Amino acid sequence: MPTEHEKLWDYDAVTIGQTGTETTVTLTLDTLREYAQATQHARRAELEQTNDVTTPAAVLAMPSMVLAYAPLLRYDLAEHNGFVALEDAKTARRQTPFAKCDIRWHAPVMVGDCITATRRVLDKYERRGSKFVTFRVEAVNQRGIRVTDYDYTCIFAYAQGQKTVPASEGAGTEGAPVKPGHPVAEARRVLTAEQATVGTTLPALQVTESQDTILGYNDVQLAGRLMTSNIHTDEEFARHNIFGGAVNAGPATLSYVEQMLTLSFPLSAFYAGGRLLMRAIEPFRAGQVVTLRGEVTAVQARADHYQVGCTVRGTNQPGSLVCLAEATLNLPLTEE
Repeated sequence: MPTEHEKLWDYDAVTIGQTGTETTVTLTLDTLREYAQATQHARRAELEQTNDVTTPAAVLAMPSMVLAYAPLLRYDLAEHNGFVALEDAKTARRQTPFAKCDIRWHAPVMVGDCITATRRVLDKYERRGSKFVTFRVEAVNQRGIRVTDYDYTCIFAYAQGQKTVPASEGAGTEGAPVKPGHPVAEARRVLTAEQATVGTTLPALQVTESQDTILGYNDVQLAGRLMTSNIHTDEEFARHNIFGGAVNAGPATLSYVEQMLTLSFPLSAFYAGGRLLMRAIEPFRAGQVVTLRGEVTAVQARADHYQVGCTVRGTNQPGSLVCLAEATLNLPLTEE
């Protein structure tokens, strides 16, 4: 049978330096609107009211949108090197879920930009018996300017018996499913360099995940092919993977972290050399409510700006830690 001879792109087949194909995406108002809708973003109303004919010279993309216009595309990396991705396998099919992502922004990305992205295997390693692969994705605009790059780490194998699904991590509240709704934010309070002091508490954001929002994020496909069956969309497949059921995508949670930070910082703080690292701790399931809270942890004066460090913690309604993030954002020395 042909399926018995699949060349699976498992941990042993992954080699540092393997590359994927190049992708190109042109950002439009419609693609920004699509991403804002899928991520329940507060900018949805603003983007809907922006007229295509009278579009300002610079409509900035949401910083986390890099994961949509310059996606990882694990299946492409596998196929480009003569293998079948584990997610696509007909034999021994399994998922290689999100572990963490570290994004760095070098220049603004806006409507009209044509973004070319490349991807490669950066590293692979074992830790406490589990196996991880880190990928590097780099993106440049139509002028050849590097706008962003990120390192995305996936779990290719868990140590035997290391991962279990606590009963408290099931979807929703017993007997009372949580209704999906728009994220609920505390009042926006954009900080100046003078106001960003160590210990400053940042406005919180509460996000309710639902199967509809999980499916909506999965359908945002600006490059590559749409993956219709994975641990986010296929409950039966997900039940046989490490999380024991369907969960949202790590990049979706990262987009919520970005939204929480934009309650305190302008988009320019990201695009002026900002950085965001998010680690997934527990899965974010349909029916759960996660509250993101953060604070300023470091402030350093540079020659022409302040560098502000923040931490963000996301906890669900049972009280479990869902994600942990660290951000470095840059503010001008004086208000613009």
